[in-house]
Amino acid sequence: MRHMEFKPLEFSIIIPTYNRPDRLRQCLQSLTQLDYPRTCFEVIVVDDGSPQPLTPVIKQFESTLSLQLMRQRNAGPASARNTGATAAQGAYLVFTDDDCQPQPNWLMALAAAIAKVPGALIGGHTLNALPHNPYSTASQLLIDYLYDYYNQAQGEATFFASNNFAVPRDQYQTLGGFDTSFPLAAGEDREFCDRWRHHGFPMCYAPEVETHHAHTLTLASFWRQHFNYGRGAFYFHHIRSQRQADAMGVEPLSFYTRLLTYPLSRELSWRAGLIAGLLFLSQVANVAGFFWERRHQQASPPAATAASS
Repeated sequence: MRHMEFKPLEFSIIIPTYNRPDRLRQCLQSLTQLDYPRTCFEVIVVDDGSPQPLTPVIKQFESTLSLQLMRQRNAGPASARNTGATAAQGAYLVFTDDDCQPQPNWLMALAAAIAKVPGALIGGHTLNALPHNPYSTASQLLIDYLYDYYNQAQGEATFFASNNFAVPRDQYQTLGGFDTSFPLAAGEDREFCDRWRHHGFPMCYAPEVETHHAHTLTLASFWRQHFNYGRGAFYFHHIRSQRQADAMGVEPLSFYTRLLTYPLSRELSWRAGLIAGLLFLSQVANVAGFFWERRHQQASPPAATAASS
């Protein structure tokens, strides 16, 4: 295929992973299909303390990708992304997760978006790869709703999930990377985006930068995921209130009523009611996690981190 006429940008794709070798293999396989010069991007996999070594998976792709495996003790995805960034050589850091499969034109579309808004944090569009799983569908639909809600104004986006966004490496380092006091995959991307905007850096939504997300969920893991999101939300608001010296805020009632009717505009079947019910359950879990974390933090206040400034 003929490539666009522009100076190639160098990308470092950073993938934090923990104990999901099959998902990681599928992710790396999708990266071998990228329609982008192999010499212009590298892939850094950060093993966040998996009990089984990932070397056998990595060796399968060493001949087709510029690939590096890093290891660390289990410390969460925020720490793993920062670890990967320390070894990155690309001008832009591109983050995705081990259960994601980027589209072949992922980097080409990203490069085009960067050319339009140099220096911006670019967030792409994530699609649910498990449409027959109602829990995975509801979880991704919640992200879609948040994108619609927080990124309404053109060129004034405020939130992107960390499984599909890219940042200039120099500005990432200026901010200190992700806040590693977030031990879970919950809230650290929201805090990073807020800190990015607090420093006056632009954010831009590029829906043509697509990846598929295959996060298998059950009722129990769906509850646990959104309970953890609530925990992360409390810590995010705690840090944000310190940074901006204002009180913790909550979204207006309209945010929640619109959320519960959102599936009606996206699901043209009997499943709309089911998905709406799961979105309601997600908010119950979120509130439970929020107040659980508040009680926990009151008992043992969190230490400040350098990345929170």
